[in-house]
Amino acid sequence: MSLHQGNDQLGVATAQRTVRIERLLPGPVERVWEYLTDPEKRGKWLAKGPMAGHAGGPVELIFRHSELSSAPTPEKYQKYEGHKNAGTIIRCEPPTYLAMTWEEGAGEPSEVSFELQAVDGDTLLTLTHSRLADHGAMVSVSSGWHTHLGVLINVLDGVETTDFWGKLESLEAEYDRILPA
Repeated sequence: MSLHQGNDQLGVATAQRTVRIERLLPGPVERVWEYLTDPEKRGKWLAKGPMAGHAGGPVELIFRHSELSSAPTPEKYQKYEGHKNAGTIIRCEPPTYLAMTWEEGAGEPSEVSFELQAVDGDTLLTLTHSRLADHGAMVSVSSGWHTHLGVLINVLDGVETTDFWGKLESLEAEYDRILPA
């Protein structure tokens, strides 16, 4: 197990309807930036799809969770396979800062930002997801980001992800317990 595999602390609510998760990721900032912005590399841990490299440009995330783990997708999550999330780049400052809108359905979109900072040859990622609709949305995005960032660490370390869904389900319960209602 690498240093990064045990890097699994829970995210925290930093303001009303806002969650922040920090992770120390293996490798330099430029490498992690590629895994945020390159559609093929991003597809290995989150979702494929085109992304503009400038503020005001579009981003489309196409989720294929079945490609992220060797575990079969539980029935309750199968509806998300192939889900498309369209948004807009709010801020893009390669290779240290990326922010975009995040469509959640009928309401106002939330916002997610990724801040990258070099730390001794590795990268400290601070992910902040704000303007979330309610407690349910906070639980959903917190457990989702937490699980996906675990996959990113595995990808960067060259390790297979074996239980995406089990991890997600346990994190949903944990975040439901700790996040404010």
